[in-house]
Amino acid sequence: MACPESEPSEFFLAREGLLLEAGRLGPVLDLACGYGRHSLAAAQLGLPVLALDRDEKALRAIQRTAPRLLQCVRTDLEAGSEIPVAPASCGAVLVFRFVFRPLTRAIVEALRPGGLLLYETFTSHQRDLGQGPRNSAFLLEPNELPRLFGALRLIAYEEVVVRGPRPAALARLVARKRANAQTA
Repeated sequence: MACPESEPSEFFLAREGLLLEAGRLGPVLDLACGYGRHSLAAAQLGLPVLALDRDEKALRAIQRTAPRLLQCVRTDLEAGSEIPVAPASCGAVLVFRFVFRPLTRAIVEALRPGGLLLYETFTSHQRDLGQGPRNSAFLLEPNELPRLFGALRLIAYEEVVVRGPRPAALARLVARKRANAQTA
């Protein structure tokens, strides 16, 4: 059986249809992609994918797995407030188990009008589970994610605790950039 962290999340899988639709607008951008569980899943759907991470070893592993399916770029997303893509160039942005609040504006700007944001990361309730991140910089407060992305049209939002061998307290957001949105 595959490690749960190598498989795309159920949240991602439940939104494949929305992702396919958004992929017609432009490439899928996977921020802090790690070993690419969501980048690879999006690429296997036939979508062009740009996977960003600072871990060169992880990016090389992704490229070995699927050299023609996606593009990998090494960048430290926590080094500033920018993402190395053109404004309004992405059909979708994926963010899983990563939060760096200064990137909020850049994430919104990267989306094309009508583009989709799928975001799933830890909440402050993760501390109660005795594992995972504990630093407030890496944990969302209740209802923080929809406030951070208030410029987008909210499609769905929930905060859940996923049980299992690696329990996780997660915030999950699906939002779309308004079709008439202008880039800054």
